[in-house]
Amino acid sequence: MILKSSILQVLLWGLQGAIALSPRAPPQSSSRVPRITPNSTNGDVNYTAPYFPLLGFEQYAGNPILSPNPKHNWESAYLYNPTAIVVDDTVWMLYRAQNKSKTSSVGLAWSKNGINFTRYDKPVLYPTEPYEIPGGCEDPRVVRVNGTFYMTYTGYDGIAARLCLATSTDLVHWEKHGPILPDTLDVVYDWQNPLNTYTPRKGWSKSGSILNEAQSDGTYRMIYGDSFLYQANSTDLIHWNYPQGGLPYAAHLNPWEQAIMESGPPGNQDQGCYVYNGVATGPGGYTSTQYSTGQMLLDIARFPNGPPVARLETPILQPTSVHEVTGQVDNVVFTEGLVQYHGKWFMYFGQGDAFLGVATAPVQP
Repeated sequence: MILKSSILQVLLWGLQGAIALSPRAPPQSSSRVPRITPNSTNGDVNYTAPYFPLLGFEQYAGNPILSPNPKHNWESAYLYNPTAIVVDDTVWMLYRAQNKSKTSSVGLAWSKNGINFTRYDKPVLYPTEPYEIPGGCEDPRVVRVNGTFYMTYTGYDGIAARLCLATSTDLVHWEKHGPILPDTLDVVYDWQNPLNTYTPRKGWSKSGSILNEAQSDGTYRMIYGDSFLYQANSTDLIHWNYPQGGLPYAAHLNPWEQAIMESGPPGNQDQGCYVYNGVATGPGGYTSTQYSTGQMLLDIARFPNGPPVARLETPILQPTSVHEVTGQVDNVVFTEGLVQYHGKWFMYFGQGDAFLGVATAPVQP
């Protein structure tokens, strides 16, 4: 909901403990970034692990919390699909931004209340490699393990999407490690063509969501994919073992996820509460091509190859606002960020592939 009166905005946002800003006004920009050191702490000091299902998310009335900034060419047209992580009692956000030619870069912002962000005035990741040009660097997801940040992102050359990896110790300076699933084989579900519904596809990979705690066998796991969800494993978070075809980790089940399934936020998936995204084909009361966010229950220790133990039948977040129903892509909410911070869950998502919003839920007792 967009309020016309600035007075009402001030009253409403004041009740939520936030500084009143117009939803469309660019937040504060800075040429300097708070320093992260090897001694910086991860997570909320009072973190409480959730139990499945994690419910009760309500969209913030002041959405979008970040919008395109015409003062910076690299983020002047669209800004969406953020990941988030808590370090030093600060919510850090990495987000996808596009210029007018729709080349994507990754920006950085930080907040002390989870709502009002200061953004760095330069991109921290931008296209430099052949597999990133001209499309750019898309859809970041970040975890921190032993002082190192591991960011998966999609490198897009205009023809193929490739899941890539970059590392950093401060969220500003990144070392690229290239595509990490070069020979992956998945199956495209062409739901609009019933005569040719499943087509093999090699080398296309997206949406890498790393779980930042090692399993009992010493491996780290990653959920990825954008047709079905697949799983890869690694001992060093750089080199990944992945399936060469075969059954996916999670296949389509509910009406709202029948066309596409993509990973959601990375990080510490306590108690198996895993957030992901899906696209509808039309039946079941969902708009055709509608992107929504759902939740499934993972038990990687007992069922390392899947399937998920359970999943919610209905989404926990659907497009409802004007920014989500009409955008660069219509009917889209796409979630890549989930953190617990100061007694709440903050879920960060793209709105219509054009803006950036947040929904919050209380920490479960």
